[in-house]
Amino acid sequence: MKEMARQQLPHAVVDGSRIVYSESGSGPPLLMLHGYPQNHRAWRHQQQALSRTRRVIVPDWLGWGDSDRNLQLSVDFEAEVARVAAFLDVLGLERVDLAGHDYGGLLALGFVQRYPDRVASLVILNSRAHRTFPGMYYWVTAVVGVLARSRALRWLLWCAPLYSIHRLGFARFIRRRCFDAELVESYIGVLRGPGKRWWVKLFADYELKPIPELGRRLAEIRCKTLLLWGTDDGWCPVAIAEDLAASIPDAELVRIEGADHFVMEERPTDVTRALERFLSSAADHNTQA
Repeated sequence: MKEMARQQLPHAVVDGSRIVYSESGSGPPLLMLHGYPQNHRAWRHQQQALSRTRRVIVPDWLGWGDSDRNLQLSVDFEAEVARVAAFLDVLGLERVDLAGHDYGGLLALGFVQRYPDRVASLVILNSRAHRTFPGMYYWVTAVVGVLARSRALRWLLWCAPLYSIHRLGFARFIRRRCFDAELVESYIGVLRGPGKRWWVKLFADYELKPIPELGRRLAEIRCKTLLLWGTDDGWCPVAIAEDLAASIPDAELVRIEGADHFVMEERPTDVTRALERFLSSAADHNTQA
């Protein structure tokens, strides 16, 4: 999959900006949304296997990887969910299987609620989803948001060693060989240059508090849903997945015991097998419906 990542990738123009994406395989379309602070390579272990039965589309979401960082665009929740729909429109895709990790899971949940007819099946992995981050994780993110929204104080973030801070956060995953130096650079290298201003823009627009409608409308989700969760995640604890599984009518929860936040990179075989089984089951279910 490294070779796929290095080749020239296609792009879609959405809201006047380029969203680069990797595409492989043929069959029913599967859109896979990565989380923070990654790019399409977050799904590198799964894309090739799933491409045997699916047309797999994995974007560098706006602002990440090789996609544009347009400071004029809103990246609040409403705008981002609408951007997912616009991205599918540009690709001519009416209905997809949809998987999202972390921030991508938040967008996937918003998308299925706003556009239920466009989602054949749903997968969410280690995401804040309808809640928010617990404890100190909430307060760290809240302080960043306050600074980002303050014209007088945001310079503190522009001057902060963002790359080094993020690399420190990745340290345990590097020790576990989930990431290597080249992959980490592809994820967070942007934070050493002008991309810092885009990062500040992202947090200025980010909605940290729970989005009420996401919780209220869980029972309205009618497609088959998989909650696939690493159980040792401090940012997005498994209690979020348990609540989703109890509230979404046709949902199942698969726990990846001992896995942390970046579950599909830490336990790629387990995640790939779970996705293959679920997508096959969902396809059979939709054919019979």
